[in-house]
Amino acid sequence: MDTDGESANAEGSDSSDERISWHPAFLDAIKMELEEYAQALEFHAERQLSSEPLRIDLVIVKKAPGVTIKKNIARIFRGVNIIEYKSPTDYLSVGDFHRALGCAHLYVSLNGAAIDDMTLSFVTSRYPEKLVGHLREKLRLDVEECAQGIYTVDGHAMPIQMIDARRLSAEENLWLSGLDNRLDAARALVVISEAERRGNAARLGAYLDAISRANSEALREVFSMGSGAMTLEKVLEEAGVLARAEARGMAAGEARGIALGEARGEARGEARGIAEIARNMLKNGFPTEQVARLSGLSLEQVESLANN
Repeated sequence: MDTDGESANAEGSDSSDERISWHPAFLDAIKMELEEYAQALEFHAERQLSSEPLRIDLVIVKKAPGVTIKKNIARIFRGVNIIEYKSPTDYLSVGDFHRALGCAHLYVSLNGAAIDDMTLSFVTSRYPEKLVGHLREKLRLDVEECAQGIYTVDGHAMPIQMIDARRLSAEENLWLSGLDNRLDAARALVVISEAERRGNAARLGAYLDAISRANSEALREVFSMGSGAMTLEKVLEEAGVLARAEARGMAAGEARGIALGEARGEARGEARGIAEIARNMLKNGFPTEQVARLSGLSLEQVESLANN
């Protein structure tokens, strides 16, 4: 429901004047989150409801009615599931809620769907405090946090939930929590390394393009790491991120500079940066072997950081 391509000059985003396409990136992320149920679900992005320009960001249709979705973000799913997405540079307003609810009711009317076989989800990057107050005080609906970052809205005929992507666990929701413009180097490296490990870089092009452009400083830190630099360049090239940067009119070298960051600076400063990233990864529970592999540090160096 909101306009795609928000300004990249917003807080915490890339300094370029280019617009970042968060909505295609969100589609990549939600598909990865629900990859286990790919055979049971159909994804219809920007579903047009009528001949007028009235669209729903994403409709997920359960093809196999008997399948129970256990994923935390989709436990409420029924036959037809409408999802509205707000980018990290936008917020979920009272007006957004009512427009999405109206579109859901219109979907029922135009498609003959049963309202008790539908759900409505909002994915945002911050807690919608004003909206929650409106729902509780004006509409007399109950809003409760049922899981970390996931809030259910009770009292409507249609199950409704709001998802604060920044509060989701990176362990359980790597792709949605990583769809942000405030990633640190450790988080960026984990997302990129997981894309390489699964061999999904080619089909995560929109996702990797968005996070690389919105988190250029974090990628500069990653690029300063030995093995991290190789992983980063390989994944971004496979995903077509560098090619798209060049298509926007940048020379090859300039495109790599923007997508990967400059691997320059004093060795002492780089070493301190790598050590800090490794410490952050250890604090977030990553095994020492994984930290060593991703950071380029030796296992002994990582164990020393863990003990200090």
